[in-house]
Amino acid sequence: MSNEHDQDGEDMSVTAPASALSSVAANRAHREPGNMPLGSGLEARGIHAWFGKHLALADVSLDFGAGTVTALIGPSGCGKSTFIRTLNRMHEFIPSAAMAGEVLLDGKDIYDPQIDVTKVRLEIGMVFQKPNPFPSMTIGENVLSGLKLAQIKRDNKEQLLEECLTRAGLWNEVKDRLDAHAGGLSGGQQQRLCIARSLAVNPKVLLMDEPCSALDPGSTLRIEDTISQLARTMTIIIVTHNMQQAARVSDYTAFFLSDGGPGQMIEVGPTNEIFSRPKDQRTENYVSGRFG
Repeated sequence: MSNEHDQDGEDMSVTAPASALSSVAANRAHREPGNMPLGSGLEARGIHAWFGKHLALADVSLDFGAGTVTALIGPSGCGKSTFIRTLNRMHEFIPSAAMAGEVLLDGKDIYDPQIDVTKVRLEIGMVFQKPNPFPSMTIGENVLSGLKLAQIKRDNKEQLLEECLTRAGLWNEVKDRLDAHAGGLSGGQQQRLCIARSLAVNPKVLLMDEPCSALDPGSTLRIEDTISQLARTMTIIIVTHNMQQAARVSDYTAFFLSDGGPGQMIEVGPTNEIFSRPKDQRTENYVSGRFG
């Protein structure tokens, strides 16, 4: 399935056998869904997505437990980015786009006509493939810009600024130049700045669409460390073509494939199991590098 609107990036070849990836996943601490009341976390139910008459994604249902990291993997064009954009109503920004199904946050459907879409996007933040800090704003202004746009008043903004930059793993690198323009930061620093900006509005869920695809290995590892730290307090969903990254950072992995039709979720499970003993042969073929 080819879809010009789907922003999945180029595939990255698997550079390690599935057994090695399984070992990486097995050696990291696995987080179980948090002990939250029923209905917490994020739940997708029967998601279908269209671009005009073209069905891009069919019947995807997934639960994302509070306090866990879920990686979405699969070849380009299988609907991963389309799916993640339905989770905070960004899919509807695209002309001719449509969807069916439910996305439940704390048990409430974010597509309910009574729900304020602006509030949805505050509670379910998004970090994109390409860092997008506001170039005319300083580093400090970028972090706090979400508060201004959402008309949220907060006391102790200096404390909030330090807290968000610290959680994003950037404070020590920029604390002496908060009044400098964000364009002077490296690509990896800009991406962490975008994460800090998302954190300022205190989201419950953070969506990340290939956040490291344009970064060098060192910056990628810093972002991954940030993801691990943030997962202690929120739900994280990450689209990635990097199998090693999925093994390093995620608790659960969902494999998507189109097979000549609309994108579908083939299977989901604990990351270690997906890489060591997947239930579907197509998953085995993908994670072992036989295609994709």
